Amino acid sequence: MSASSPDPSARPSAAPDDPAPSVVARERAPAVAIVPLAAEHLSALVDLWVASWAKTMSEIDFEARRPWLVEHIGRLEADGVAIRVALDGSVPMGFVTVDPDDGHLDQLCVAPDGWGKGVAEALVDTARRLSPAGLHLAVNADNRRAIRFYQRQGFVETGRGSNSRSGLPIVFMAWPGSAGDDQT
Repeated sequence: MSASSPDPSARPSAAPDDPAPSVVARERAPAVAIVPLAAEHLSALVDLWVASWAKTMSEIDFEARRPWLVEHIGRLEADGVAIRVALDGSVPMGFVTVDPDDGHLDQLCVAPDGWGKGVAEALVDTARRLSPAGLHLAVNADNRRAIRFYQRQGFVETGRGSNSRSGLPIVFMAWPGSAGDDQT
């Protein structure tokens, strides 16, 4: 989830952007490159999506949803949604999809072995660069880990609803954009 207009994040960049990270920070956050989705990434992204969701919500058969994700990513690409992949060397560690026109962050997924290592933060930073006016998303209400993560990233709850596919409760969240970062 590629944009029709060029964007600076299309170039690979290391994350985090701290020019002199400490040794501890390097151990915690792998040096990931953020790149646009390429055809050779798709299979690994589907695998990490299934693994991540199976670990997060084991009661749902995400293995059976593989075809849906492949079709969904294809639709997002066709609609001009930006899809960026976090690579550790040549290994995909996660991905984010964001519509630069309206700020909808549809997917943010990190391989379980990348959890807590700065990969998700690098992907959210990329999403912010793609949509500096703001981001909005829906997250499963039972996914407390994700909700806490988004809150730490400056997202706030804007409402509640239910997932149209599963019927499970969801929380709507938004990040107000770079102008909101300057407010105290």
